[in-house]
This record gives sequence, structure tokens and C-alpha cells, in this order.
Amino acid sequence: MPKTKSPLPAGQHRLSWNEIRSRATKFSKEWAGAHSENAEAQTFWNEFFDVFGLSRKRVASFEEPVKKQDGRDGRIDLLWKQVLMVEHKSLGKDLNAAVHQALDYFPGLTDQDLPQYVLVSDFARLRLHDLEGGTDFQFELKDLHKEVRRFGFMVGYQTQSYGEQDPVNVRAAERLGRLHDLLRESGYTGHKLEKLLVRLLFCLFADDTGLFERRSFQDLIEQRTSIDGADLGHWLADLFQVLDTRVEERQKKLDEDLAAFPWVNGKLFEEPLPIAAFDTEMRTALLQACGLDWSRISPAIFGSLFQSIMDKEVRRNLGAHYTSETNILKALRPLFLEDLEAEFNRVKRSRKQLAAFHQKLAKIRILDPACGCGNFLVIAYRELRMLEMDVLRALYKSRLKKGMEEGLSIDEYLLLDVDQFYGIEIEEFPAQIAQVALWLMDHQMNLLAGEEFGQLVSRLPLTKHAKIVQGNALRMDWSEVVDPSVLSYIVGNPPFVGSKFLTDEQKLDVASTFKARKGSGLLDYVSCWYVLAMNFISSNPSIRVAFVSTNSITQGEQPSALWLPLLEQGLQFHFAHRTFQWSSEGRGRATVQCVIIGFGLQDVSQRYLFQYKDPLTAPERVAVSRINPYLVDGPDVVLRSRSHPLCDSPEIGIGNKPIDGGQYLFKPDEKAEFLQSEPKAKKCFRRWYGADELLNGKERWCLWLGECPPSELRKMPHCMERIAAVRALRKASKSAPTRKLAETPTRFHVENIPDSDYLAIPEVSSERREYIPLGFLGPDTLASNLLKVMRHASLFHFGVLQSRMHMAWTRAVCGRLESRYRYSAEIVYNNFPWPDPDKKSSLAIENAAKTVLSARDVHGDATLADLYDPRTMPANLVKAHRKLDQAVDKAYGAPRFSNEAKRVAFLFELYSQIAEDALNRP
Repeated sequence: MPKTKSPLPAGQHRLSWNEIRSRATKFSKEWAGAHSENAEAQTFWNEFFDVFGLSRKRVASFEEPVKKQDGRDGRIDLLWKQVLMVEHKSLGKDLNAAVHQALDYFPGLTDQDLPQYVLVSDFARLRLHDLEGGTDFQFELKDLHKEVRRFGFMVGYQTQSYGEQDPVNVRAAERLGRLHDLLRESGYTGHKLEKLLVRLLFCLFADDTGLFERRSFQDLIEQRTSIDGADLGHWLADLFQVLDTRVEERQKKLDEDLAAFPWVNGKLFEEPLPIAAFDTEMRTALLQACGLDWSRISPAIFGSLFQSIMDKEVRRNLGAHYTSETNILKALRPLFLEDLEAEFNRVKRSRKQLAAFHQKLAKIRILDPACGCGNFLVIAYRELRMLEMDVLRALYKSRLKKGMEEGLSIDEYLLLDVDQFYGIEIEEFPAQIAQVALWLMDHQMNLLAGEEFGQLVSRLPLTKHAKIVQGNALRMDWSEVVDPSVLSYIVGNPPFVGSKFLTDEQKLDVASTFKARKGSGLLDYVSCWYVLAMNFISSNPSIRVAFVSTNSITQGEQPSALWLPLLEQGLQFHFAHRTFQWSSEGRGRATVQCVIIGFGLQDVSQRYLFQYKDPLTAPERVAVSRINPYLVDGPDVVLRSRSHPLCDSPEIGIGNKPIDGGQYLFKPDEKAEFLQSEPKAKKCFRRWYGADELLNGKERWCLWLGECPPSELRKMPHCMERIAAVRALRKASKSAPTRKLAETPTRFHVENIPDSDYLAIPEVSSERREYIPLGFLGPDTLASNLLKVMRHASLFHFGVLQSRMHMAWTRAVCGRLESRYRYSAEIVYNNFPWPDPDKKSSLAIENAAKTVLSARDVHGDATLADLYDPRTMPANLVKAHRKLDQAVDKAYGAPRFSNEAKRVAFLFELYSQIAEDALNRP
């Protein structure tokens, strides 16, 4: 038969689809009507591979011996390990039988060699099975030129869809992680090990995506290195040197296999590394990593993958360490992607406007000042390149098709590149990974462009790179990384570190950023990035910013310390995602409750709040006229810590705080045992209520000796022992005030001893509850410091505080312990805008409050936790609360609220009026 082989141009490892289609047409015509002699079949497949620019000899073998399922010997017509198995039949034979014969060979192959595709043919027909994708397609040989894209897997043109939890990601981490562990155990550690792993990751990715000739890296390891691995380190060192050397500057007698690799550039392979000593086990681990299809691993999770490789604990909980693309897009889309997509749709029918829009995309510059492994930058680049593809389709597709026939290159039309991205990262190797991940995403988008327009797109050698600077973003001038006059957006998720968990170095960062500003010691670490971002954009107010942050910067005491000065600088909130759970699906991994805040110095025509029914649900997007520091539609007010209520309402305080080391607190059995030896102490015991006791009905007792006459105390030796123990405990304290308390060991550090019924409010309560359960306690009970206490509370006070109105306020402004409500007197209660009802409205609230208490009493054995669990809340209690809510709303003169956001906006307006009136009072 005539030969179709046409050698590839030097240095080009992949043909364009146009070239492949042309070769396929010629191949089909030349093989029309062929017969099935063995020599011809092998020639057929040699030339079939050549259609795609592949040397069959380099990647696949004929007549591969194998044990069949029944134990008999067999021979596979053609096997490309891990990729493709071919079974060839005579003209007109049953192709179903050929498929079954091929599958019969699978048990005789190792897991590492199992192919994903099975291809059968009888010269006239081809049938391709994707065993992993579950697809099966048959066509005539004469139509091969129409179906060549089905064979994109052979040349790295495959279009992949990436799943964050795709099992291949886990296997990749495990296999390369195994190599990492073996190298580290052998003494190859630190900088050199991490650098080596970065290079190997690049090579593995390049081997399966067309940056290298398919499988050339794996073949080099498999075929040229010794089984004992003794020379593997030297081969890798030679390869890295080759990848860093221009083709024309390489030695003329360079090994042929090494010479086939391209010049990569980009400084990735520039630094000489000590040669690693490998053994058989290490070589096997590397080959096992080579056995995976690395084209299925998205560069968007490349950084997370690298981190998992370097840390065994992270690897065990791999899912917890992928920054979810969904969550990243929650920041990127409202920050700029949605506006750009809308603009594209407006201008796509005007060639002039579309060309200007394309130039606009090419001028976008993005900074992530806490970039880690570059996830935000990588996803941003991908989305911008996808938008550029839309532009190219609309503006240039017909011209490109025509131009390709004339040898015109699509490269001239691709304007976006990785040098539009900037990052700051405190650790050296995440910074390197960020840069590599951007290159890899650039390559994948070039593949997509090549597939779309039928032309090879390659940017090797690498001539442009993102500017990723390694350093502490809180101690450096961001304008040295990127000129603010050219920057478009700042985005990222700075470290999630609460104020109580800062290292000494981080505390210095906070001090350096806030210059000893009052209240800065309360702030989470992420607050520093807001301050520096505002300072940076002051010279270019067109820059827009979005940060993922711990939600506590919008709750409790932090807003007044952080946002008030920034509002005075002119900060405008553009959009915000209220509290949601930052994606973390790893086993045994604590979740993080986050917000996303988009802001800048420019006013915007439309603002959006993204509300979540609970932190795990999808958000509801709500258009609002304004956003305040609590991420609600309300005026720009910041609640200050107040020592007394804003309105004319009773004071609340904390319960009792013994500081007794548990000497005065008893469980029921402990109390009974104590009274057996000290019966006179019975009258000194009082029921003890903390949040757990109030909500869950647990029983605890307190031995209250503070009002017991000394003469009686001295007659109770076991009580005296406990007093002595408390005294010793306090004397040993490092705190001077606590040591002072040792002088009065029968008294509590904080005392709130009731003389009548009082209202108890749990300081911490589940966020799942629609209402924080409040309860009345009698004078014979003592509240712990985990309860807030309102003495002499009336049914009116109970009714208002137990209403939906007060709960909406609490949810908006309270602090959080993890995601649970943390009720405070100084922020939540003392700033709460109470209604000013007439007598009729007050009476309605009191009666409705009685109904709520009566509805609880019907379920005598149920605890407050049982009653207020949203899954088990009784119907009569729900009904009673709805009646109470209506009465309270009416007392406020409030309109009907379609959602909680409008209710909170109403309360903030009322707060502003009351606070302003209070300031104007003489």
C-alpha cells in the first residue's frame, strides 16, 4: 500500500486538526478496498498512527503477549499501554466479537497498563469504545476525516471536564506523594525536594497534554533508566538541563531521546539541583505516577495537589484542601466576570465595539495579594480566556478559517496571556506553583483554541510569566509588585486566622498595619488586607476589590474597629456574600464560616447581597440600594460597644462566675454523695443553670456559701475543705485580680444573686434555631456566666426579645462561636432598637408572650432544645410564635417584610434615628 507518512516539523509534537483531517482523507482513500493479510494490517495501523503525527513504534507494540481470562495464551493485535488496545479483523467480520475478544485480554494486563480505549476495525469500519466514559461509536473508514476529533486522546487534544473530587486527583496525590515520602526518607529533603517535585509535576502534566510528545517523559524513564533506579537521578538532571536549553544551543551529539524534548524556558528548570539517588522502589513510584492521565487534572487544583503531596496529613484529607471553584467564582463573577459577559452581549454584533472589547480584555490586570498556589488567578485567567474565545468566534471565525488556508496563525489573534496576573505569597514554593499553574492553564486554553479553530497553538518556549513575588504582603509596598495605575482588580482569600490565634509574627503584622489603632487587637488577621487594599487603591479609585474573609469581621465588636475608619476613607460596598461555609469536604476537617466582600472607592449603580438560608445552601441574590458593614441593606452605621441600653429597657448582665476550679459545682450524684457526709450543707445548695442546663435540661447544683454565717461554716468540715481548695487555687493564679479573690474564697469573682424571677438568655446558641430560646428562672436558682440575666423582666420584655424582630437583629450583628450565635450585652442588646408601643400594643405582646409560655408547658417533658429544634418544633409553639411576631411587628408600626434582609434594614433605620436623637438630647 502507498505510504502516507510525513515527518513532523522539527520541534513540533502535535499536528493541527486541519493537518490531521488532510492526512485522514488521504489515508482513507489509499486504504479503500484493502484486504486483511497480516503485513497489511500492521502497515494499516502504522499509517493510522501517522495520520495523527505519532510514531507507532514509540508508543505501541504489535502482537503483545497476554494471558487470556481462561488462562490460555493470547496476543493483542496492538497495545498502547494505558491508552489504547486495537483488535483487527478481516473485511466484513463481526466487530462485536472483536470487542469481546479485546476485553478478554484485560485480566492478563496489570492495572498500570489497562487502556481506556478499545478500537476495532475490519479495514472498512472503525469502532471506538471509551471504557471510562461509557461511549461507543462506529463509522466508515471513508468518514475518518469527519471523525478525527474522536481520537483527540491520542494527541492531547482531549476536551476534559474536571471534577473537584475526581478520583484521579486523589490517586495522583497518593502516587506522587509516595515518591515524595521515599525521597525524604532517603535524605533528599527541603528546598531541593520541593523543587524536584514541582518539576516532576510539570513533566507529568506536559507528557499527557501535548507540551511534550505523548508519553515521551514516561518512555524515557521506563526504557532508558535501569530497573534499580541507580541512574534515574542522572537522567532527570540531564533532562532538566535540556528543558532549560535552546534547541540551537544544545550539543550536536545529545542523546536522541533527550533532544526530542522542547525548550521550556520560564526559569522553571534553571536552578541546578543536587542529583537525587533513586532505587527500585522510587523508580516504580515515579512510573506509577506516570501511569495516570495527568490531562484530567485541572491546573485550578494544581496548587492544592502540590500541597497534598508535600504533607501526609493534608493528603489523607485531600478533599478539604481544594479551594472550590464554585466558591472562587462567588468572588470573581460579581467582581468583574458578570459585567464583562454583559458587555460582550451588548457589543457582539458590532465589529468595531467587539474589537475594542477584545483590547479591553487584554488590558485587564489582576492582583492576588495572598495568592497561595494561585487558585484565584488561575480560575480568573481561565474565565477571561473563555470570554476571549467567545470574542474570537464572533469576530474572527470566518477570517481565521480562511486565513488558515493561507497559513495565517491564530496566535496573532490571542491577546490574553499570563503576564496580566500578579501575586504576593509569603511561602516560596506556593509562589512557584502559582506561576507554573498559570502556565499550565494557559496551555490548556491554547489547546481549546487550537481545537476550536483547527490549528496548533503552542507558547513554548515560555516567554511571558505572571509576576508572583515571594514575601510578606503586610510588610511590603504593593506598588512594587504592580503599578496601581494599570491594575484593574484585587481578589483573593487572605489567611483565615482569628485574633486569638495569631502568632507573634502575625501580631507584629497587625500592629504594623493598624499603627496601634484602638480596637485593632480584636481584629482577625484578614482585616490587614482590607486596610492595605484601601491604601493601595487610593491612587486609582477605579480598582475594585473582593476578599473572602472570616465572617467575624462583620459581627460583634470587630465592625467598629475595622469598618469605621475605612468608611471615612470613602469605602463603598459593591456586593457581599453573607455567611456561608467555605468548601471543606475532607473527613475530620473543621469548617470555616466565611463571607465575601466586594468593595472599592467608586460608587456603583447596582449592589447585590447574596443571602443563604443556612451556610450550606445555594445563595439567593438580592438587589439592594446599599450595603453596610454588617452586610445588610441598611445605613452605614457601625454599632459601638455600649455599657448601657440605647433605649429605655432593663439592664442585662452576665450570671455568676465562681473561679473555683469546680469545687462548688455538683452533678446530682455528686451532690447526694457530698450531703451524706455533710448534711448541714443542704440549705446552701441552689440549682445551677448555664446555657447547657437551660437548653438541654441538664441538672447541676451550686454550693453557695457566700451568705452562710461563719459560725455555721466552721461546723461543716467538708465545706471548709472546699473553701481551702478554692483559696489555694486563687492564690496560685498568675492573675493579680484572681489572687486578690483568695481573700474571700466563699464569694464568686462575678456575683449576680437573684432576689426574684429573672429572664435568662443563653450566650451561645445553635444557628439552626429560628429563635434563641429564652426562659424565666426563679430566685432559688443561680445563673452561670454562660447566661445573660435580665432582672425584673416583664412579659413585654420576654415577648420582644423572643420575637422574630429581635432574632433578625441578633443574627445580623451578633458575634459567632464557629457558626453559633454569641449573644452580647454590649453590642446586641444595648444597641437593640426597642419599639415604643401604646398600651394596647404592649398588652398584645404580653398576651402573645403568655401564649408562647403556655405552648411550651403543654410539652412538659421536652427541653427547650427539643422545642426549638426546627425539625421537632411543635405546631402549637410555632403558631404561638407567629402570633407573637405579629404583635411585635405591629408595635413597631412595621410594614410586611418579604424577607429578613428588609426586616434588618428597617431595624438599622430605626437604630439610626434613635441613636441620632440620643446624641441631640441636651
